Amino acid sequence: MQPAKPNILVIVPCFNEQGAIAGVVRDLVAVRQREGYQLDVLVVNDCSTDKSMDIIRTLPCLYLNLPVNLGIGGAMHSGYRYAFLHGYDIAVQMDGDGQHPADELPTVLEPILKQEADISIGSRFINREGFQSSFSRRVGIKYFRWLNQLLIGKTIHDSTSGFRAFNQRTIAIANNYYPDEYPEPESIVQFGLQGLRIKEVPVRMRHRQEGVSSINTSRAFYYMLKVSLGILFMYFRLVNKRAD
Repeated sequence: MQPAKPNILVIVPCFNEQGAIAGVVRDLVAVRQREGYQLDVLVVNDCSTDKSMDIIRTLPCLYLNLPVNLGIGGAMHSGYRYAFLHGYDIAVQMDGDGQHPADELPTVLEPILKQEADISIGSRFINREGFQSSFSRRVGIKYFRWLNQLLIGKTIHDSTSGFRAFNQRTIAIANNYYPDEYPEPESIVQFGLQGLRIKEVPVRMRHRQEGVSSINTSRAFYYMLKVSLGILFMYFRLVNKRAD
């Protein structure tokens, strides 16, 4: 008898992605059929003000329609709680703007399926193929690489990547607490301090198909400062908790 296939939930946070969300879901459904995954797609509509929710209702996916805008951290926390409460084995985050190609999903899943990691992060900076992000964002990512090395002793090349997969252990931790405003870089420190195995895999990414990033050159320094404070707060809170 073959072992049962893991139940996978792909969580797609969506805020005003009316031009991209249908393509993201349909590409994921195509990968599910091609790879034979036991996979559901959950779109978390973060109180979009465009026609995103009207489109989501027509798509072959599950969805949560949040009554208020929670931001990316709150939207993903909602998705991880759904994954935890419904007993999924693996939860994957993929952006709703079309930046993460669904064809790269098997690459991100592989370390989890092989039980080589608790968290798998799709990185655009290992093979340096595809879209490499803006200059200001790359500067910030290099800074967070240094900060992660300092605080948890791990080198993460793409700490702001929103293309990642969690196993059940990580889902349970994210269900209890997940950072709100800048969850990707902050959660790396959270998971590192909790002894989870983090592995990066090389993926290609595209330019976002819809919307504009909130992190531009003029906001880059403010972003780095604010995220640094959030990371340090989390670091000292968890270190003190372990010491108690």
